[in-house]
Amino acid sequence: MKSIDSTLVAATLVAALAAAAGAAHGQDAAGYQGSPRTIMWATGPIEYSDTTQYKKEPPYTIGFSNASVSNIWRVGMQHAIEAAAARHKDKIKKLIITDANDDPAKQAADIQDLVERGVDLLIVSAATSDALDPAVTRAMKRGIPVVMVDRRVTSDNFVSFVTATDWALARFMAQWLVETLDYKGNVVMLPGLAGSSPAENRIQAAKAVFSQYPGIKILDMQYTDWSPAKGKQVMSAMIQKYGKDINGVWADHGLQGSGAIEAFVAAGYGKGEIPPSTCADLNACLKLAVEYNVPVINFDYPPAMGGNAVDIAIEVLQGNPVPKIYEVNVDVAVSKGHETQSVKADKWVEDYVRMEKPGDLILSTGLGPDYDPSTFKADYPK
Repeated sequence: MKSIDSTLVAATLVAALAAAAGAAHGQDAAGYQGSPRTIMWATGPIEYSDTTQYKKEPPYTIGFSNASVSNIWRVGMQHAIEAAAARHKDKIKKLIITDANDDPAKQAADIQDLVERGVDLLIVSAATSDALDPAVTRAMKRGIPVVMVDRRVTSDNFVSFVTATDWALARFMAQWLVETLDYKGNVVMLPGLAGSSPAENRIQAAKAVFSQYPGIKILDMQYTDWSPAKGKQVMSAMIQKYGKDINGVWADHGLQGSGAIEAFVAAGYGKGEIPPSTCADLNACLKLAVEYNVPVINFDYPPAMGGNAVDIAIEVLQGNPVPKIYEVNVDVAVSKGHETQSVKADKWVEDYVRMEKPGDLILSTGLGPDYDPSTFKADYPK
């Protein structure tokens, strides 16, 4: 792919995508609403992919190869994709969705099947980075552009990767935890799925922050598969092993973060006694934090990126340059009274949480305040 350094191209594309994101996120009066910060804050040229070779007339057939819908976050991302496809019905004649059930071999077969069915473009969220790299590379070599979303492959054999910044998420969470603990204390780490690019990137970034502070010790780290139940199970075992020696909990998502708080409650910890913790996306994590007065930072990894991936796909098929890496907007929410020297709030957790809504609600789907995953329907072209 060719790198394009064009202020006009960048401004036009960012404005178009920001407008689409604004339409999806307009329900929130507070918080950051501008162009993607990762583009605004870039300290050097941004790499753009030249997509002129993929330009064709609509309508398009787009394939979406999903790693799974094994948790409520992944359901939300797929719903965001379906909603965006419905919004683009004038340009999309068919959206074909496959579900690999977290099986890399099945996902590789799914991708091959989508290629054989003649899709114009593939959107892929990879089960694991290494295992899916050959299938994605083969599709690109056959002239089918691939837009990665949420989880990329190891190589750069794709047109664009739509994501939220795993690195900033992990750094913000770790830095906030360090400063909340006054630069000394014992932390436990609860990452998501072993081998997935978000989990591994977040571990690396968080450990880099913790390593800068001699007073911070990592007591333990256990993967949780982004499961509330497993998060509770792992945290319960850690509480039994370390007890009051645990001063802070770094969870890379609210799915296992909610389970961790539940484990402290089950162990008899009362309001104001649970160590500072981290959340993202899941309403249950914030509801528990507010209910039990847990100091908390919420740095979302928005499944709304699924909708952005569809927007990027349309740009690719129209032959417009797109960022090689497109990172979506993220708000930082902190519980009141718990901002730190380095971490300030775009929103207060107490204002962001929806106490009246179910715990399994993902807050950052971009699908509006009435979004309910159990009743959601989108009239997208099948």
